[in-house]
Amino acid sequence: MKLSVALATYNEEENIARCLNSISGWADEIVIVDGKSNDKTVDIAKKYNARIILKENEENFHKNKQIAIENCKGEWILQLDADEEVTNNLKDEILKVVSHPERPKGVEGSRVEPVSGYWIPRKNYFLGKFLKKGGQYPDYTLRLYRRGKGKLPALNVHEQAEVAGKTEYLKNPLLHYNYPDLKHYFDHFKRYTDIFANEIIDENYKEKSRHPERPKGVEGSRFLSYMLIKPFTWFISTYIRHKGFMDGYQGFLFSFFSSLRFPVSYIKALKINYKK
Repeated sequence: MKLSVALATYNEEENIARCLNSISGWADEIVIVDGKSNDKTVDIAKKYNARIILKENEENFHKNKQIAIENCKGEWILQLDADEEVTNNLKDEILKVVSHPERPKGVEGSRVEPVSGYWIPRKNYFLGKFLKKGGQYPDYTLRLYRRGKGKLPALNVHEQAEVAGKTEYLKNPLLHYNYPDLKHYFDHFKRYTDIFANEIIDENYKEKSRHPERPKGVEGSRFLSYMLIKPFTWFISTYIRHKGFMDGYQGFLFSFFSSLRFPVSYIKALKINYKK
């Protein structure tokens, strides 16, 4: 078996058919870890002969992605999200590299390291268009790797896979239909800021453990950082430095809304600490 596709899903009936259509007929195996969806996700996936593994829906969904990866049997694993689509050009490129993975040029007879994984450029969809600026393209993500070489540590939701060995870059993009409208955006925003708030609390706890007698003013500087400095820096970086303004109103809204995750997460962290 040459290629397995690994997914983790939860209530993805709006997206899963498009994703599976894009890999149907050329992927040798589809492994889906579903977080006990209460919609038609599993029923749709079964039509594509996917192997379904039911688990609890984890807040850090990378845990279920890793379970899917561990259950793949192919020589190569392509890890996808349900709201992603593989284009025909990307399909052809993937099939080419898994059949004939590139090797570094070396002296004849010398040992050379084979390629263990590939970064794939990704186009992100936001309110009716794929963003080209604002640091959103190419949004390289490490998704294709040899079985046994790649894993997700599942420490946070924004991590990349870890691949043991040499990695290269593919040219054709993966399409990511992550935010077709504001409802989808703010559904994700709530989930991510909940997770980010807990990460802030953990970070603060570790810092207090390392420095039990912190100088006065530390909390004030942290407040200033999350409420003003981080969101301002993010907005300037994405909208001005990375030319998000060239994506029209979508570019402005993306830069503005995504900058708000810092103060919103910090306020959530304060509320959680207050309730303890």
